[in-house]
Amino acid sequence: MDIDEARTLFSALRAKDSTVPAAELDGVWAALPTVLVDDVLGEWKGGEFETGHPLNGMLQKVGWYGKTFLSAGDAKPLMMRGEDGRLYSDTELGKGEASLWMVEFRGESTATMVYDGQPVFDHFKAVDDRTLMGIMNRKGVGPDGPFYYFFLDRV
Repeated sequence: MDIDEARTLFSALRAKDSTVPAAELDGVWAALPTVLVDDVLGEWKGGEFETGHPLNGMLQKVGWYGKTFLSAGDAKPLMMRGEDGRLYSDTELGKGEASLWMVEFRGESTATMVYDGQPVFDHFKAVDDRTLMGIMNRKGVGPDGPFYYFFLDRV
């Protein structure tokens, strides 16, 4: 699959109202370019791909808005929208915040958010200059997953 096919399939899978096969998302991921830490700095609104992962639907229920990356050492993985409409970083749910590192995943080094208080990694690749695809990985998950697949749109 080339990058144009990957972008087209990404958009189609993102628009689906039904379960998305992880294998199709893995195919898109493989075709997308890696990103550097500086490429992901900023504010991002998030969403998820419904794959049947146990985390599907959970973040939406608790008011997850997205992620904010102020610098390599200051990443806020769980930006939530409060009842007053304001955004805040939920450090209790996230067990702290996070930092950004270049980490190898599936044979490629790409910007990855490493959580401070739990063994969780969010790996990122670029769909385009305003959209990232993410795969959440954690200690104890094998090379074939199950992984949590999500996307971020630059605000």
